[in-house]
Amino acid sequence: MSSSSATLWGRVREYVPEELIPDRYSPTRWLLLEGSRLLVTGALLLMVFLTVLTVGSMWTFRMQQLLTETSAVQTLLNTLLGGVILLVSIVASISAIVLSYDITSLNDQEERIAAAMEFRQDVGRLSESRHSPTDPGSFLRLMIEVMRDRSEAVASRAHESNSEFDDEIREYAESIRRTVDRLDQSIEDIGRRKFDALWRGLEADYGTHLNRSRELMLAENSQFSERGQDQFEELVRAVELFGIGKEYFKTLYYAREISKLSRTLLLISLPAILVTSSAILAIDAQVFPKFWLFGLPPLLTFVAFVFTVSLAPFAVLTSYMLRVATVAIRTASAGPFQVA
Repeated sequence: MSSSSATLWGRVREYVPEELIPDRYSPTRWLLLEGSRLLVTGALLLMVFLTVLTVGSMWTFRMQQLLTETSAVQTLLNTLLGGVILLVSIVASISAIVLSYDITSLNDQEERIAAAMEFRQDVGRLSESRHSPTDPGSFLRLMIEVMRDRSEAVASRAHESNSEFDDEIREYAESIRRTVDRLDQSIEDIGRRKFDALWRGLEADYGTHLNRSRELMLAENSQFSERGQDQFEELVRAVELFGIGKEYFKTLYYAREISKLSRTLLLISLPAILVTSSAILAIDAQVFPKFWLFGLPPLLTFVAFVFTVSLAPFAVLTSYMLRVATVAIRTASAGPFQVA
Protein backbone atom coordinates (compact mmCIF):
# COMPACT_ATOMS: atom_id res chain seq x y z
CA MET A 1 0.00 0.00 0.00
CA SER A 2 1.41 3.41 -1.02
CA SER A 3 1.87 6.19 1.52
CA SER A 4 -0.97 8.23 0.00
CA SER A 5 -3.30 5.23 0.09
CA ALA A 6 -2.32 4.49 3.68
CA THR A 7 -3.02 8.10 4.67
CA LEU A 8 -6.42 8.02 2.97
CA TRP A 9 -7.27 4.72 4.64
CA GLY A 10 -6.22 6.15 8.00
CA ARG A 11 -8.61 9.06 7.65
CA VAL A 12 -11.49 6.82 6.57
CA ARG A 13 -10.71 4.21 9.24
CA GLU A 14 -11.29 6.74 12.03
CA TYR A 15 -14.97 6.94 11.07
CA VAL A 16 -15.51 3.20 10.56
CA PRO A 17 -16.48 1.10 13.59
CA GLU A 18 -14.34 -1.94 14.35
CA GLU A 19 -17.21 -4.31 13.66
CA LEU A 20 -17.19 -3.29 9.97
CA ILE A 21 -13.54 -4.28 9.59
CA PRO A 22 -12.94 -7.95 8.62
CA ASP A 23 -11.81 -10.20 11.47
CA ARG A 24 -12.64 -7.53 14.05
CA TYR A 25 -15.60 -6.98 16.31
CA SER A 26 -15.16 -4.41 19.02
CA PRO A 27 -17.92 -1.79 18.91
CA THR A 28 -17.37 -0.95 22.57
CA ARG A 29 -13.68 -0.17 22.00
CA TRP A 30 -14.60 1.95 18.99
CA LEU A 31 -17.19 3.85 21.04
CA LEU A 32 -14.93 4.44 24.03
CA LEU A 33 -11.53 4.89 22.42
CA GLU A 34 -10.93 4.65 18.71
CA GLY A 35 -13.99 6.22 17.13
CA SER A 36 -14.11 9.84 15.99
CA ARG A 37 -15.68 11.92 18.74
CA LEU A 38 -17.73 13.80 16.15
CA LEU A 39 -19.18 10.56 14.87
CA VAL A 40 -19.92 9.35 18.40
CA THR A 41 -21.64 12.67 19.06
CA GLY A 42 -23.71 12.22 15.91
CA ALA A 43 -24.71 8.74 17.00
CA LEU A 44 -25.84 10.02 20.40
CA LEU A 45 -27.86 12.83 18.84
CA LEU A 46 -29.46 10.43 16.36
CA MET A 47 -30.49 8.24 19.27
CA VAL A 48 -32.06 11.27 21.00
CA PHE A 49 -33.90 12.30 17.82
CA LEU A 50 -35.28 8.81 17.20
CA THR A 51 -36.28 8.42 20.84
CA VAL A 52 -38.28 11.67 20.81
CA LEU A 53 -39.91 10.65 17.52
CA THR A 54 -40.84 7.26 18.92
CA VAL A 55 -42.30 8.67 22.13
CA GLY A 56 -44.09 11.40 20.21
CA SER A 57 -45.58 8.91 17.76
CA MET A 58 -47.20 7.11 20.66
CA TRP A 59 -48.57 10.40 22.03
CA THR A 60 -49.37 12.42 18.91
CA PHE A 61 -52.76 13.80 19.97
CA ARG A 62 -51.36 15.15 23.25
CA MET A 63 -48.41 16.96 21.67
CA GLN A 64 -50.42 20.00 20.56
CA GLN A 65 -52.04 20.30 23.98
CA LEU A 66 -48.67 20.00 25.72
CA LEU A 67 -47.23 22.86 23.69
CA THR A 68 -50.19 25.22 23.71
CA GLU A 69 -51.81 24.73 27.09
CA THR A 70 -48.88 24.15 29.40
CA SER A 71 -45.50 25.78 30.00
CA ALA A 72 -43.65 22.51 30.60
CA VAL A 73 -41.81 22.52 27.26
CA GLN A 74 -40.83 26.16 27.61
CA THR A 75 -39.58 25.54 31.13
CA LEU A 76 -37.54 22.55 29.96
CA LEU A 77 -36.05 24.48 27.05
CA ASN A 78 -35.21 27.39 29.35
CA THR A 79 -33.43 24.95 31.65
CA LEU A 80 -31.48 23.47 28.76
CA LEU A 81 -30.56 26.94 27.52
CA GLY A 82 -29.18 27.91 30.90
CA GLY A 83 -27.39 24.58 31.14
CA VAL A 84 -25.66 25.07 27.78
CA ILE A 85 -24.34 28.50 28.80
CA LEU A 86 -23.16 27.14 32.15
CA LEU A 87 -21.56 24.11 30.49
CA VAL A 88 -19.57 26.26 28.08
CA SER A 89 -18.35 28.43 30.95
CA ILE A 90 -17.22 25.44 33.02
CA VAL A 91 -15.43 23.69 30.15
CA ALA A 92 -13.73 26.92 29.11
CA SER A 93 -12.48 27.35 32.69
CA ILE A 94 -11.18 23.78 32.80
CA SER A 95 -9.42 24.28 29.47
CA ALA A 96 -7.76 27.42 30.78
CA ILE A 97 -6.46 25.48 33.80
CA VAL A 98 -5.14 22.64 31.65
CA LEU A 99 -3.49 24.92 29.12
CA SER A 100 -1.97 27.08 31.85
CA TYR A 101 0.60 24.30 32.24
CA ASP A 102 2.27 25.62 29.08
CA ILE A 103 2.36 29.20 30.36
CA THR A 104 5.51 29.10 32.46
CA SER A 105 8.74 31.00 32.94
CA LEU A 106 11.78 30.66 30.71
CA ASN A 107 13.61 28.58 33.33
CA ASP A 108 10.74 26.07 33.51
CA GLN A 109 10.67 25.78 29.72
CA GLU A 110 14.42 25.19 29.70
CA GLU A 111 14.09 22.44 32.29
CA ARG A 112 11.34 20.77 30.27
CA ILE A 113 13.41 20.79 27.11
CA ALA A 114 16.48 19.52 28.97
CA ALA A 115 14.46 16.69 30.53
CA ALA A 116 12.98 15.76 27.14
CA MET A 117 16.42 15.72 25.49
CA GLU A 118 17.87 13.64 28.32
CA PHE A 119 15.04 11.14 27.99
CA ARG A 120 15.57 10.85 24.23
CA GLN A 121 19.29 10.33 24.78
CA ASP A 122 18.57 7.56 27.29
CA VAL A 123 16.29 5.84 24.80
CA GLY A 124 18.92 6.22 22.07
CA ARG A 125 21.67 4.76 24.24
CA LEU A 126 19.55 1.85 25.39
CA SER A 127 18.44 1.03 21.85
CA GLU A 128 22.00 1.52 20.53
CA SER A 129 20.72 3.87 17.85
CA ARG A 130 21.40 7.51 17.12
CA HIS A 131 17.79 8.47 16.71
CA SER A 132 15.01 8.47 19.28
CA PRO A 133 11.39 8.42 18.10
CA THR A 134 9.19 11.40 18.88
CA ASP A 135 5.71 9.99 18.14
CA PRO A 136 3.89 7.38 20.25
CA GLY A 137 3.76 4.70 17.54
CA SER A 138 7.47 4.72 16.74
CA PHE A 139 8.38 4.94 20.41
CA LEU A 140 6.20 1.96 21.26
CA ARG A 141 7.65 -0.16 18.47
CA LEU A 142 11.21 0.73 19.45
CA MET A 143 10.66 -0.05 23.13
CA ILE A 144 8.99 -3.34 22.26
CA GLU A 145 12.10 -4.34 20.32
CA VAL A 146 14.45 -3.14 23.08
CA MET A 147 12.55 -4.89 25.90
CA ARG A 148 12.32 -8.10 23.87
CA ASP A 149 16.07 -8.11 23.17
CA ARG A 150 16.97 -7.32 26.78
CA SER A 151 14.59 -9.91 28.22
CA GLU A 152 15.93 -12.60 25.87
CA ALA A 153 19.50 -11.73 26.88
CA VAL A 154 18.65 -11.95 30.60
CA ALA A 155 16.75 -15.20 30.12
CA SER A 156 19.63 -16.74 28.13
CA ARG A 157 22.18 -15.87 30.81
CA ALA A 158 19.88 -17.23 33.53
CA HIS A 159 19.68 -20.54 31.64
CA GLU A 160 23.42 -20.99 32.21
CA SER A 161 22.78 -21.73 35.89
CA ASN A 162 20.27 -23.97 37.64
CA SER A 163 20.12 -22.04 40.90
CA GLU A 164 16.77 -21.04 42.35
CA PHE A 165 17.59 -17.35 41.98
CA ASP A 166 18.39 -17.75 38.29
CA ASP A 167 15.06 -19.50 37.84
CA GLU A 168 13.34 -16.46 39.29
CA ILE A 169 15.31 -14.16 36.99
CA ARG A 170 14.41 -16.30 34.00
CA GLU A 171 10.72 -16.27 34.97
CA TYR A 172 10.84 -12.49 35.36
CA ALA A 173 12.44 -12.00 31.93
CA GLU A 174 9.98 -14.36 30.28
CA SER A 175 7.02 -12.53 31.86
CA ILE A 176 8.26 -9.30 30.30
CA ARG A 177 8.69 -11.01 26.95
CA ARG A 178 5.12 -12.35 27.10
CA THR A 179 3.84 -8.86 27.84
CA VAL A 180 5.84 -7.45 24.95
CA ASP A 181 4.63 -10.18 22.58
CA ARG A 182 0.99 -9.46 23.43
CA LEU A 183 1.56 -5.76 22.92
CA ASP A 184 3.38 -6.34 19.65
CA GLN A 185 0.56 -8.49 18.35
CA SER A 186 -2.03 -5.84 19.21
CA ILE A 187 -0.33 -3.06 17.23
CA GLU A 188 -0.02 -4.83 13.90
CA ASP A 189 -2.49 -2.37 12.35
CA ILE A 190 -1.27 0.66 14.26
CA GLY A 191 -0.45 3.95 12.59
CA ARG A 192 -3.89 5.05 11.49
CA ARG A 193 -3.91 7.97 13.88
CA LYS A 194 -1.32 9.69 15.99
CA PHE A 195 -2.52 8.45 19.36
CA ASP A 196 -3.35 4.86 18.42
CA ALA A 197 -0.22 3.82 20.31
CA LEU A 198 -1.81 5.09 23.51
CA TRP A 199 -4.83 2.82 23.09
CA ARG A 200 -2.63 -0.20 22.30
CA GLY A 201 -0.27 0.44 25.20
CA LEU A 202 -2.94 0.91 27.86
CA GLU A 203 -3.08 -2.77 28.78
CA ALA A 204 0.68 -3.05 29.34
CA ASP A 205 1.06 -2.80 33.13
CA TYR A 206 4.74 -1.96 33.58
CA GLY A 207 4.27 -1.35 37.32
CA THR A 208 4.11 -5.08 38.07
CA HIS A 209 7.46 -5.66 36.38
CA LEU A 210 9.09 -2.72 38.16
CA ASN A 211 7.91 -3.98 41.55
CA ARG A 212 9.19 -7.46 40.78
CA SER A 213 12.58 -6.12 39.66
CA ARG A 214 12.99 -4.30 42.96
CA GLU A 215 12.16 -7.47 44.88
CA LEU A 216 14.81 -9.39 42.91
CA MET A 217 17.46 -6.72 43.51
CA LEU A 218 16.77 -6.70 47.26
CA ALA A 219 16.61 -10.49 47.61
CA GLU A 220 19.13 -11.98 50.00
CA ASN A 221 20.19 -14.60 47.48
CA SER A 222 20.66 -12.11 44.64
CA GLN A 223 24.03 -13.15 43.26
CA PHE A 224 24.39 -11.44 39.90
CA SER A 225 27.49 -11.85 37.84
CA GLU A 226 28.95 -8.59 36.58
CA ARG A 227 27.63 -9.16 33.07
CA GLY A 228 24.31 -10.48 34.35
CA GLN A 229 23.91 -7.44 36.60
CA ASP A 230 24.42 -5.09 33.66
CA GLN A 231 21.94 -6.96 31.48
CA PHE A 232 19.34 -7.05 34.23
CA GLU A 233 19.71 -3.31 34.91
CA GLU A 234 19.35 -2.59 31.19
CA LEU A 235 16.13 -4.59 31.11
CA VAL A 236 14.75 -2.76 34.15
CA ARG A 237 15.77 0.57 32.65
CA ALA A 238 13.97 -0.32 29.41
CA VAL A 239 10.77 -1.00 31.36
CA GLU A 240 11.19 2.31 33.22
CA LEU A 241 11.66 4.26 29.98
CA PHE A 242 8.63 2.57 28.47
CA GLY A 243 6.54 3.59 31.46
CA ILE A 244 7.84 7.17 31.43
CA GLY A 245 7.15 7.53 27.72
CA LYS A 246 3.65 6.13 27.98
CA GLU A 247 2.74 8.40 30.88
CA TYR A 248 4.12 11.41 29.03
CA PHE A 249 2.16 10.64 25.88
CA LYS A 250 -0.93 10.20 28.03
CA THR A 251 -0.38 13.71 29.41
CA LEU A 252 -0.10 15.07 25.88
CA TYR A 253 -3.31 13.28 25.01
CA TYR A 254 -5.22 14.88 27.88
CA ALA A 255 -4.10 18.37 26.85
CA ARG A 256 -5.02 17.72 23.23
CA GLU A 257 -8.37 16.16 24.06
CA ILE A 258 -9.45 18.96 26.39
CA SER A 259 -8.47 21.53 23.76
CA LYS A 260 -10.49 19.74 21.09
CA LEU A 261 -13.44 19.44 23.47
CA SER A 262 -13.41 23.18 24.14
CA ARG A 263 -13.18 24.06 20.45
CA THR A 264 -15.95 21.68 19.42
CA LEU A 265 -18.18 22.71 22.29
CA LEU A 266 -17.83 26.40 21.46
CA LEU A 267 -18.71 25.73 17.81
CA ILE A 268 -21.75 23.62 18.72
CA SER A 269 -23.07 25.77 21.55
CA LEU A 270 -23.82 28.92 19.56
CA PRO A 271 -26.20 27.20 17.09
CA ALA A 272 -27.76 25.30 19.99
CA ILE A 273 -28.41 28.54 21.89
CA LEU A 274 -29.90 30.21 18.82
CA VAL A 275 -32.18 27.28 17.96
CA THR A 276 -33.33 26.83 21.57
CA SER A 277 -34.04 30.54 22.00
CA SER A 278 -35.96 30.65 18.71
CA ALA A 279 -38.00 27.61 19.73
CA ILE A 280 -38.94 29.22 23.05
CA LEU A 281 -40.12 32.34 21.23
CA ALA A 282 -42.02 30.27 18.65
CA ILE A 283 -43.85 28.31 21.33
CA ASP A 284 -44.69 31.48 23.22
CA ALA A 285 -46.10 33.07 20.05
CA GLN A 286 -47.90 29.86 19.03
CA VAL A 287 -46.00 29.79 15.72
CA PHE A 288 -45.28 26.23 14.60
CA PRO A 289 -43.94 24.79 11.32
CA LYS A 290 -46.42 23.48 8.75
CA PHE A 291 -44.22 21.26 6.58
CA TRP A 292 -44.22 17.45 6.72
CA LEU A 293 -40.99 15.46 6.78
CA PHE A 294 -40.95 11.77 5.79
CA GLY A 295 -44.64 11.56 6.58
CA LEU A 296 -44.14 12.70 10.17
CA PRO A 297 -46.40 15.37 11.72
CA PRO A 298 -44.78 18.85 11.60
CA LEU A 299 -45.21 19.41 15.33
CA LEU A 300 -43.53 16.12 16.19
CA THR A 301 -40.58 16.81 13.90
CA PHE A 302 -40.25 20.31 15.36
CA VAL A 303 -40.11 19.06 18.94
CA ALA A 304 -37.66 16.26 18.10
CA PHE A 305 -35.36 18.64 16.23
CA VAL A 306 -35.37 21.29 18.96
CA PHE A 307 -34.63 18.83 21.75
CA THR A 308 -31.86 17.20 19.71
CA VAL A 309 -30.15 20.51 18.98
CA SER A 310 -30.56 21.62 22.61
CA LEU A 311 -28.80 18.48 23.80
CA ALA A 312 -25.98 18.72 21.24
CA PRO A 313 -23.47 20.37 23.65
CA PHE A 314 -24.14 17.69 26.25
CA ALA A 315 -23.66 14.99 23.60
CA VAL A 316 -20.30 16.51 22.66
CA LEU A 317 -19.25 16.55 26.31
CA THR A 318 -20.41 12.94 26.75
CA SER A 319 -18.51 11.65 23.71
CA TYR A 320 -15.23 13.25 24.78
CA MET A 321 -15.54 12.41 28.46
CA LEU A 322 -16.27 8.76 27.64
CA ARG A 323 -12.82 8.50 26.09
CA VAL A 324 -11.04 10.60 28.73
CA ALA A 325 -12.62 8.56 31.54
CA THR A 326 -11.77 5.29 29.79
CA VAL A 327 -8.11 6.29 29.44
CA ALA A 328 -8.01 7.38 33.08
CA ILE A 329 -9.53 4.11 34.31
CA ARG A 330 -7.33 1.85 32.20
CA THR A 331 -4.14 3.62 33.25
CA ALA A 332 -5.02 4.19 36.91
CA SER A 333 -3.37 0.92 38.04
CA ALA A 334 -0.32 1.23 35.81
CA GLY A 335 2.75 2.24 37.75
CA PRO A 336 4.80 1.40 40.81
CA PHE A 337 1.79 2.02 43.06
CA GLN A 338 -1.19 -0.21 42.35
CA VAL A 339 -4.74 1.10 42.73
CA ALA A 340 -7.45 -1.46 43.33
